Amino acid sequence: MAKRDFYDVLGVNRDASDDDIKKAYRKLAMKFHPDRNPDNPKAEESFKEAKEAYEVLSDGQKRAAYDQFGHAGVDPNMGGAGPRGGPGNFSDAFGDIFGDIFGQARGGRSNVYRGADLRYNLEITLEQAARGTETQLRVPTMDECGTCGGTGAKPGTSPITCRTCKGHGQVRMQQGFFSIQQTCPVCHGTGKEISDPCRTCNGGGRVKSHKTLSVKIPAGVDEGDRIRLSGEGEHGVNGGPSGDLYVVIHIADHAVFKRDNDDLHCEMPISFATAALGGEIEIPTLDGSARIKIPAETQSGQVFRLRGKGIKGVRSHSTGDLLCHVMVETPVKLTDRQRELLREFEAISAGDSARHNPRAESWMDKVRDFFGG
Repeated sequence: MAKRDFYDVLGVNRDASDDDIKKAYRKLAMKFHPDRNPDNPKAEESFKEAKEAYEVLSDGQKRAAYDQFGHAGVDPNMGGAGPRGGPGNFSDAFGDIFGDIFGQARGGRSNVYRGADLRYNLEITLEQAARGTETQLRVPTMDECGTCGGTGAKPGTSPITCRTCKGHGQVRMQQGFFSIQQTCPVCHGTGKEISDPCRTCNGGGRVKSHKTLSVKIPAGVDEGDRIRLSGEGEHGVNGGPSGDLYVVIHIADHAVFKRDNDDLHCEMPISFATAALGGEIEIPTLDGSARIKIPAETQSGQVFRLRGKGIKGVRSHSTGDLLCHVMVETPVKLTDRQRELLREFEAISAGDSARHNPRAESWMDKVRDFFGG
């Protein structure tokens, strides 16, 4: 079968620049690479065809011979130049494509790194979370070594250019057509070698330190909320940007209230007499106190809602509520007179149990039904 014109294979004009040819080949190689098309046998043929076209058109001498004599000008069996895949041609382009597939960037130096992000767990009170506050944080950090000025080398000496990567911070591993760029194993991407390291930082150029930061906690923050302090993380390496500091909020347990999103819950004990006869009680709030009316015959566990007495969350448009759970408290350490009155009360109540203790009577009916009584 006659070979297709190499320009047609790559889809470029005959006056295409070297950059256009390279881009066209990269696009086809990515599209037809066998590893990306395991179920398409035609993809491998297209990949080989594009490879051969690029080997010729990316080399000035071969391209000139091809433009003058066609395929015969580059056929080694006919005395042509023939594709040799020399350095800087196919192997370099394939190295670029291999890097694209695995997310590597070719040509850029990798010895500049952004500093690490830091996390600081901050515990605050429920009142501080509700109203907002400002506090000082003392956080660990890595600062430039004052002894060596961040070079990592002993004072009076200087780092030298890495002899393995020639200062690029990366080395290229070549195996046939495959070219892989990776971090230099000697200098670890810095591009420098330190023969006599600084004794203070052991050649790292940075030392452990602490810094004090002021952070404002907005009103309404909740458990697990994060406050980002941009650029307050670890310093970057070799001029890279600093990371960020994330302050994670934790709210300490409160003696009275429990928070549920923007609502607050509290338990309020009331006497047996107040629950039976009704009355008015005073309950605490974050802003002071409030009074609520307890209707007669209130049962233990009944909930009373005070609207707007909760917390206005950071992302909320309205303030939550305070839910008061009343708990009827059984009297203890009774006097003889109290016992006498309670026995009298119990005797009177037993005479009409269905009326005075409807819940207990209903429960007994269910028990009798269960046992077939």
